Amino acid sequence: MRSLITVGLALALMSGGAARAGSYEDALDAATSGQAGALSQLLVRGIDPDTTDQNGNTLLILAARDGHADAVALLLKYHASPTRKNQMGDSAPMLAALRGHRAVIQQFVASGMPLESEGWTPLMYAAFEGHTDIARDLIAGGAQLDARAPNKATPLMLASRNGHIEVVRALLAAGADKTLRNDRGQSAADWARENGNTDIARLLGG
Repeated sequence: MRSLITVGLALALMSGGAARAGSYEDALDAATSGQAGALSQLLVRGIDPDTTDQNGNTLLILAARDGHADAVALLLKYHASPTRKNQMGDSAPMLAALRGHRAVIQQFVASGMPLESEGWTPLMYAAFEGHTDIARDLIAGGAQLDARAPNKATPLMLASRNGHIEVVRALLAAGADKTLRNDRGQSAADWARENGNTDIARLLGG
């Protein structure tokens, strides 16, 4: 009898482990594909909203990266952290900004949760890619205008370098500091001029 009980307990534990493993994979799949309904059921059952895959991508990163605004809103409701980063150093708002997913960024801004940490920021990514509306949304949400990347670049420098004049205008209108310099001693105007963006250089007074 004792041996039968032992076997029964072992099978129950194995079954529970398999269920948890299945839930883990299901959560990653639901976040990646934007299946908010399936993800909601898993969160109700107790799956950690900050679950990560083998590359450090949280459920929020997976959903935001691919533009799934409903899944992002759901995960934020369960207090998933927007500032957690994957092994590449990217957070969910950073990847949403990089890829131009404005509806996702609007969910982040509306949440009122912190979106920035040390290093690169969502506004830097939006400025680099020239996503003007996203940059404006982030600015309205209180993004740091003069945050510094590891190379001391600011969002204004990145937009100037890449020729995104409307982002430059938005940053200047919000009060970005055009006198700051990167680790090579270059200002936003210097970087614009170096890359042939003379219209931006003139706008910056350089």
